[in-house]
Amino acid sequence: MTIKEAQLEVDKWIKTYGVRYFSELTNMAILTEEVGEVARIIARTYGEQSFKKTDLENNLADEMADVLWVLICLANQTGINLEEAFQKNIDKKTKRDAKRHKENKKLNTKHNNINNI
Repeated sequence: MTIKEAQLEVDKWIKTYGVRYFSELTNMAILTEEVGEVARIIARTYGEQSFKKTDLENNLADEMADVLWVLICLANQTGINLEEAFQKNIDKKTKRDAKRHKENKKLNTKHNNINNI
């Protein structure tokens, strides 16, 4: 599925099952909540925090899909073609960072792994 197809699919779903889009402000709050859920899973899976019983039901892929869903809703509401915007963003990063990361000594040493400190 392309990003454009995803935007069309979300719009179709909203109009069929969701009645209408939530307001942009509500969707921004929901996006923040969903990103927090991704952060909680990442912190417990890859960080030092331990899981609570209620955390064990969470699925990282599903939470990331929730983030994408709400981001697509916001793009649809604000008239943004995410496929076009994403390609422009890749082009910008490629032009700006073509050598930057490869020349970053912090990224090219064994000391960038926290376990090696």
